[in-house]
Amino acid sequence: MDKTQNIKETPTSLMDEEPILEIKDLKKAFGNNHVLNGFSLNLFKGENLVIMGKSGSGKSVMIKCLVGLIQPDSGSIKVMGKAITTLNRTDLDELRTEIGFLFQGSALYDSMTVRENLEFPLRRHKSRFKNITDTTPLVMEALESVGLVNAINLMPSELSGGMKRRIALARTLILKPKIILYDEPTSGLDPITSKEIIALMRKIQKKYNTSSLIITHDVDCARVVSERIVLLVNGINYAEGTYKELAASKDQNVRAFFK
Repeated sequence: MDKTQNIKETPTSLMDEEPILEIKDLKKAFGNNHVLNGFSLNLFKGENLVIMGKSGSGKSVMIKCLVGLIQPDSGSIKVMGKAITTLNRTDLDELRTEIGFLFQGSALYDSMTVRENLEFPLRRHKSRFKNITDTTPLVMEALESVGLVNAINLMPSELSGGMKRRIALARTLILKPKIILYDEPTSGLDPITSKEIIALMRKIQKKYNTSSLIITHDVDCARVVSERIVLLVNGINYAEGTYKELAASKDQNVRAFFK
């Protein structure tokens, strides 16, 4: 089967724009396990792009290649026009400040208060924030964005699962990234909290005009939050389109995601 036969064309409204993130023909194997077999996608400014794939399909490997944690075997990755694989450590660290990452498990530091968790990336990237002597305005702005100003002095152990996810998002937002990577943002949350997180993701997109790459198994999340959806099957961009377009597909490999 021709690997491109099911791929939807990029919407006309985006064709004249320069991608803020561009992945071309990405390949990565671990021994005989060929995880990515020529995966490609474009993410545009202000867009929410969802990637769906079965467990073990290569979503996490793709993300790690994207942020420079894994070197691909071949292919190219450009973030805001910069080729990831050609950057030295200093330039890569600088570029990473433009990329926010919401981890699946929130990844808050248990020994730090909410305030200290939010201040950590500011201290980590001193070269960018060297002139800041008072972090309170940035911390409060980030907490206001996720509706948790009153949690500023709490410890992670005092937060619910949904609150932890919101604080993790606030920690991401404090750097004012141009791109946010969401790894299963609603995983492990009850339906009501999941809806709140999905609504928050939309709010963040509108407020900050972020470009978001969202990995999820949650079909409701994909339906509500996405402008486009990419299905990662057999290591390639197997199908691409809006939720409505893909949900109406007669291709059994596509339909399996929407049952």
